Amino acid sequence: MRNTRAVTMIALACVLAFAAVMVAARWIGAQAAGSSSKVAVASVDIGLGARLGADMVHLVDWPANALPPGAIGDPALLANRVTRSSIQRGEPLMDSKLAPAGTIGGLSAIVADGKRAMTVRVNDVVGVAGFALPGNFVDILVNTQGEAEKSAHKDPAISKIVLERILVLAIAQESSRDDTKPKVVNAVTLELTPEQTEKLDLARSVGTLSLVLRNQIDPGPVNTDGATKTSLLDVKAAPQRAAAPQQAPRVAALRAAPRREQIEVIKGLDRSQQQF
Repeated sequence: MRNTRAVTMIALACVLAFAAVMVAARWIGAQAAGSSSKVAVASVDIGLGARLGADMVHLVDWPANALPPGAIGDPALLANRVTRSSIQRGEPLMDSKLAPAGTIGGLSAIVADGKRAMTVRVNDVVGVAGFALPGNFVDILVNTQGEAEKSAHKDPAISKIVLERILVLAIAQESSRDDTKPKVVNAVTLELTPEQTEKLDLARSVGTLSLVLRNQIDPGPVNTDGATKTSLLDVKAAPQRAAAPQQAPRVAALRAAPRREQIEVIKGLDRSQQQF
């Protein structure tokens, strides 16, 4: 009798526990469903400057308290949009990674507002042995003839940094920023302001250009006077000789006049001087 009662109590307790678990699971599911939102994520790897298609994006549930800034949940807002940076599969699509609506795909989509893209010819030396990749920052160095030194020196060559912290948009015809392997190319496309494009165009016409790779997180400007042959070889200026003092006109005339013989003639009480 006692065993039957104990078994009954255990069975009842199991049924109540199972019911409690089911109720708690439904409550947690309802809470999770109420605190999540739909977010568009990439279905495939999407390259820089690519136009989005329906097969590239799908919607997933994302916790409402952990939504990425600028996340997009309406597929209509993604129609024909162009990416401004590479997006990996499963990564949420954010407005900061997309060009404005109506932008045509290609390199022009990634040029920042107020900036211009300009291409310069390089070689394996000028292009930093291929280490200047899209997304890197470089300084522009020009080697030319200094106008101010032409009259004072026989060799007025000067090397000077004329542009600093210039973003590399593309190398040759590649704009992908995911590669880290150096690539030797014959052209590099840079992002510049209108004033910088004028300076660069003048610099490449008056001298030889070189790219100088700089640290990604180093924004500090440098102000140099440029390097000349004199500063490179540390040549000291020759001391100037002191000018000889000018002699008095009378002394100079006496020294310049030829020397003449002179005698004294005595006649009685008269005396006279005779020169020969």
